[in-house]
Amino acid sequence: MHVLLDDAGIQTTLGRMAREIAASIPPDCPIGVIGIRRRGDELARRLIPLLESCGVSDVAYGSLDITLYRDDLAEIGPAAVVRTTEINFDVAGYYLILVDDVIFTGRSIRAALDAIIDLGRPKSIRLAVLVDRGGRELPIQPDFVGLRTDAGDEHVTVSLRESNGVDRVDVES
Repeated sequence: MHVLLDDAGIQTTLGRMAREIAASIPPDCPIGVIGIRRRGDELARRLIPLLESCGVSDVAYGSLDITLYRDDLAEIGPAAVVRTTEINFDVAGYYLILVDDVIFTGRSIRAALDAIIDLGRPKSIRLAVLVDRGGRELPIQPDFVGLRTDAGDEHVTVSLRESNGVDRVDVES
């Protein structure tokens, strides 16, 4: 196992990402940050105060469950765990930041885009990921990336203190 980011590294990376996101926001446009459940929503919650420290105000928050939008749902079958989607604002007209922990094939992001579009038509959707591990199967690329790594067949694991008790990104063979 190799540590890519430790606690301080994650905090520094999220701070940089928040500055990049803040600089991209169009004037006079409502902002929403939506995290993909499980770790994407934890990262989204952390990004909001960082965005506010960059001068972005009135940021709406939501969490998105993509289970029913997955293209492998038939394969997962009864093992699928459906959680709740909690987006308490109308996404129409919003500049949305979709947040996930790791992007690999792009299939989870495709599912998230489908789920968001079912809720309304945002002004735009930008993707922020903590780790981009390459290996795309779909033409989906993140707009804001914390760390890029060529993990190949290795497994990237994001641990966050909210769910795992520690902040760390590891690569395991």
